[in-house]
Amino acid sequence: MSRHYNKPFSPEEKLKILNLSQHARIDDVALRYHCTVQSIYRWRRQYDGTIESLFNKSSRPLSPHPRAQTADEIKNISNLIRRNPDIGLNELYGKLRSKHSYVRDPVTLYRFLCRIGYYSVKKRKKPKYVPKPYDTPEQIGVKMQIDVKVVPCECYTGEYSDMRFYQYTAIDEATRERFIYPYREQYSGSSVDFLKRAIAYFGYVPDIVQTDNGQEFTYTLFPKKKEKHAFDIACDKFKIKHKLIRPRTPRHNGKVERSHRNDNERFYVKLKFYSYADLFKQMKSYLKRSNNIPSSVLSSRDKLRKWLTPKEKRKELLLLDWGVVE
Repeated sequence: MSRHYNKPFSPEEKLKILNLSQHARIDDVALRYHCTVQSIYRWRRQYDGTIESLFNKSSRPLSPHPRAQTADEIKNISNLIRRNPDIGLNELYGKLRSKHSYVRDPVTLYRFLCRIGYYSVKKRKKPKYVPKPYDTPEQIGVKMQIDVKVVPCECYTGEYSDMRFYQYTAIDEATRERFIYPYREQYSGSSVDFLKRAIAYFGYVPDIVQTDNGQEFTYTLFPKKKEKHAFDIACDKFKIKHKLIRPRTPRHNGKVERSHRNDNERFYVKLKFYSYADLFKQMKSYLKRSNNIPSSVLSSRDKLRKWLTPKEKRKELLLLDWGVVE
């Protein structure tokens, strides 16, 4: 039985412990339920045959704390507040110190005023983020999101523990179909190679590719670099518009970011690989599996079929938009 040590036992738990202590050693019972032997003896003395006798009593001390505000101090504070309803903390503390020989710290006075309700302490709530309307393309090949995920180090069981591997991910916004590929390095060369592989995998060139502002995709955050990024050169070659999201705002690339969270839950939580070739093999198998998992956001255009897989959505859009049957 696992429990929090600072959480009091309920009357039902106490009764269960007492019944068990009648047939077993008290030391073993206390060890099993994470309590002390003295507590069990104390509950025995309290128990009169009714469960009400095992209710937890108030833990409030019977005598005031030796350093608590005295009656005279409380009276002086109350009188000053009554005569000066709008008095501030500094002014109140000054009058107490000069007229009534108040020697406590001003923080102590502030805490006492909060406790009696003079100051209403309100927690500042962060305003809830309300996402702006996002126009998700309904046609295949309009927009694609690309991002990079670091493969968890715990999954690698090879010889060199300091090796790093990276998962490049591309997702078509209309179909949610993905393409993933592992790399040993996260740099512009890997990004260009991945773009070419993604185009070959999907079988079409997207109109727009959306990425974050990482150095593997752009030099936007590095103004000293005057040359054009290799990824932008590759996009120009394929006549693709390279769109960048706002810096430090990953939610703008939400579809690919959410797919990475799914990867953690479905793939990396149980993944063990010993080499790059082994990672490539397992990732290729997982890619086929992930593109055949139904999604609640995918439905046919006539809304008659819901929970489509990315592969099923791709077939529908290819037939409707391009007249192609796979």
